[in-house]
Amino acid sequence: MKKYSYTCLLLSILIALSSFKGKDEVINLAGNWHFEIDRNDVGVTEKWYHKNLSDNIKLPGSMAEFLKGDEITLKTKWTGSIYDSSFYFRPSLKKYREPGNIHIPFWLTPARHYVGAAWYQKEVNIPKNWKGKRILLRLERAHIETRVWVNDKEVGLQNSLVAPHVYDLSPYLTIGKQRISIRIDNRIKEINVGPDSHSITDHTQGNWNGIIGKMALESSLPIYIDDVQIYPDVKNRIARVKITVKNSSQSNFSGKLVISAKSFNVKSSDETKEVVSKIAVSKSDNKTIELELPFGKGMLTWDEFNPALYHLNVKLASKEINNSKSVQFGMREFKIEGNRFLINGVPVFLRGTVHNCEFPLTGYPATTVEAWETILRKIKSYGLNHVRFHSWCPPEAAFIAADKVGLYLQPEGPSWPNHGPKIGLGQPVDQFLYDETTRMAKEYGNYASFTMLSAGNEPAGNQVKYLNEFVDFWKAKDNRRVYTGMSVGGSWPVVPNAEYQSRGGVRGLKWEKMPETESDFSSGIAPFKVPFVAHEIGQYCVFPNFEEIKKYTGVYRAKNFEMFRQDLEDHHMRDQSKDFLNASGKLQVLCYKNEIEKMLRTPGYAGFQALGLQDFPGQGTALVGVLDAFFQEKGYVTAQEYARFCNSTVPLAKIPKFVYNNGETFKAEIVLFHSGKTALQNAVISWTVKNEKGDVLSSGKFDPKTFENGNGLFVGNFDFALGQIKEASKLILEVKVNGTDYVNDWNFWVYPEKNSEIASEVYYTTVFDDKAKDVLNKGGKVFLNAAGKVVKGKEVEMHFLPVFWNTSWFKMRPPHVTGMLIQEKSPAFADFPTSYHSDLQWWDIQNRAQVMNLEDFPADFRPLIQPIDTWFMNRRLALVFEAQVGNGKLIVSSANLGPDVQNKPSSQQLFYSIVKYMNSNQFNPKNKLNFEVIKDVFTSPSREVFNTYTKDSPDELKPNSNQNKVK
Repeated sequence: MKKYSYTCLLLSILIALSSFKGKDEVINLAGNWHFEIDRNDVGVTEKWYHKNLSDNIKLPGSMAEFLKGDEITLKTKWTGSIYDSSFYFRPSLKKYREPGNIHIPFWLTPARHYVGAAWYQKEVNIPKNWKGKRILLRLERAHIETRVWVNDKEVGLQNSLVAPHVYDLSPYLTIGKQRISIRIDNRIKEINVGPDSHSITDHTQGNWNGIIGKMALESSLPIYIDDVQIYPDVKNRIARVKITVKNSSQSNFSGKLVISAKSFNVKSSDETKEVVSKIAVSKSDNKTIELELPFGKGMLTWDEFNPALYHLNVKLASKEINNSKSVQFGMREFKIEGNRFLINGVPVFLRGTVHNCEFPLTGYPATTVEAWETILRKIKSYGLNHVRFHSWCPPEAAFIAADKVGLYLQPEGPSWPNHGPKIGLGQPVDQFLYDETTRMAKEYGNYASFTMLSAGNEPAGNQVKYLNEFVDFWKAKDNRRVYTGMSVGGSWPVVPNAEYQSRGGVRGLKWEKMPETESDFSSGIAPFKVPFVAHEIGQYCVFPNFEEIKKYTGVYRAKNFEMFRQDLEDHHMRDQSKDFLNASGKLQVLCYKNEIEKMLRTPGYAGFQALGLQDFPGQGTALVGVLDAFFQEKGYVTAQEYARFCNSTVPLAKIPKFVYNNGETFKAEIVLFHSGKTALQNAVISWTVKNEKGDVLSSGKFDPKTFENGNGLFVGNFDFALGQIKEASKLILEVKVNGTDYVNDWNFWVYPEKNSEIASEVYYTTVFDDKAKDVLNKGGKVFLNAAGKVVKGKEVEMHFLPVFWNTSWFKMRPPHVTGMLIQEKSPAFADFPTSYHSDLQWWDIQNRAQVMNLEDFPADFRPLIQPIDTWFMNRRLALVFEAQVGNGKLIVSSANLGPDVQNKPSSQQLFYSIVKYMNSNQFNPKNKLNFEVIKDVFTSPSREVFNTYTKDSPDELKPNSNQNKVK
């Protein structure tokens, strides 16, 4: 009997030890959950964790995704600022405010909307072999606040927008069937990060309620590896590894830690030797030790060109346990030297875009590596190497994907503490940003791509003191990345302690003067002794792509696009929508090209963060991207075309002007931007000048030269005499690095110094008077130069640059026009080479010219030159139009075109081309107009005029508001 008892005891010990050594186990919680909306916030007092919830939902997911919540009405209480309330008052938009036909113009419209508490509940079966183990509930991303109950016992509350919500359920769960209840509240409460923060706002991902990503119960041994943080030292070929081991058991522990690393994602392979260390942890305690992991001569480094990665394997072993953890990392050092960034000691220029959490199908961020790889590879294909996450932090999958793709990331604290909260005044957001960035560093700090950190976006409050302290805290705490205060516009105060400046003020195109490519931003960045990264460059608008509407098959509908399309149709121009898209798109690309090139030729400029490569779905609908909100092309520029001027190596040309006469000489200084892994050795830079047929008119090359990394590196000069150009021509300068794919080009125009005389039959006038009427009644031809005389349309302000961000968010601040659609095939342009869109030869014609509002013209009337209005108004505009009037023929121009115009070569050439056309048999306008409808353009104001109906405005427009003085 004693022998039997001893055998049973030994067997039970062996079984226990076997269980103790077993692998971690997971119960996947994805699938059907019970669900109920807690509209009146009574679930806690009524103990809903005790009852069966009345509805069902699938997780991971959001309420809106499964049509839980409320339909959209005019009384929907949105999370996000609305500065243009004209939608609620404009008579022309009344039909979009009717029940059943609500079209919100400010952002995409979710299928359902709900802000408040909701309950999610699931029964799980805890297996017997989990007895005595540590059991965690892991919710990868919840929005926003979670409270958890197991059966009738509350476990706790968590509130993070950047990291998993993880609960230790070990004291609460027992073997067998258990009920887990989760209450999620997406209201902005005591912790207010700002309603426009991209972590929560309806402007971007939306203020959804739910749980996404991995959802699981995880069992592990009571003695476990709690945290691993890796600090690469590339110069000394070592990695410092900090490992925290926790012992939640009631026995002391002693064992050993074993670490090693092995590369896994590139052709070259490398593996370290194992490093072994003893470790002892007292019961109910934890211990952190630091080990050095040496690498050999085959050590691989991570950067954008060769993103080599390692897996660090950490083993915790003793007689009783055998546990392990694998951590992805890269051997890289992202540092600052003076005013430039270094990656592993090599200077790097940041070519970035801003990611605003645009996910139109789900309304919440992707959590799979595959989805993020698709996005980030698309970004990289446009020549970019950097992504800023505006006031939000993506899930772990984004960091994993960026490590693989090779991109430098700047996630941010999940706050835009301006439109509501303020920092540095003791509000809860102050501590929350420290807590959140600490969680970010722990969860994602080992990823090689996590190279930069900002506390958030454009703050208010006692910001300098707060952000100085924030930067100092992180510089002392973690040297794996570099730190700025917050990403800000140019009028925000400078944070002196920031390691780099992510700010506006030194950006944009000064196209109030004739365009050139000689100037740079040197004087603007001179005051800054640290790297200057341009904040939110670009913001050049393009007309909506209405074909995009059909892509919205998920939780969002593009009701804004639908409204803009219908309004365009109401203004008789729906058939022109694709032409408007392409024409405005070409101007948009031209603007991005010129702004980016200006930075690339500025010595000492450190980088830019464009807003953006893709469209922004909110803030009135900001169509600033060459990609749509799905990160897909719109059709007017390819990645290959964009990468000609945005890449790791870009040939550049300093050109004083883009319009010449054939008595002049075209002169250019060729320079080079290079931000490569190594110097460009013995590079031969060549150039050609071609005409539109592709004929080479002149060419040359420069002596071989080695170029280190830098901006605006001098290559050489060349001249090209234009005397051989006899007709008005568009020419193309192309510069390339021979033997590579690096090539860039610029259009320029050459007109005859003196055009041939025309025996003109045209009556030229600047007044639409009785004499003009008499000429037309007698069958004559009239050219009316109406510059400065327009009344109907004078409120529409046209610059050469397109609409900035959008006219709704900025309360119809000019410019109001986003490029021009030109009837390029008309013989009116036979002696004025042009495409269908604005290009640089149009500058002296277009910039600041008046436009005419054709609201009373026939529905099918189309001008020769048609400015494209902001899509919030969709007025039918003209710069130049032709018509039959009386018995004669008329051309009207609100641009200053005429025989007396001086020092405007394009205006002079266009006038010549039009008059020559008017004197030909080809001059035969399609439409017939009466005198009164034309005269009305110069006597009566527009019937439809924008009214803001609101006194407030974005902080960006308030004088001195960005200084945010503490009251």
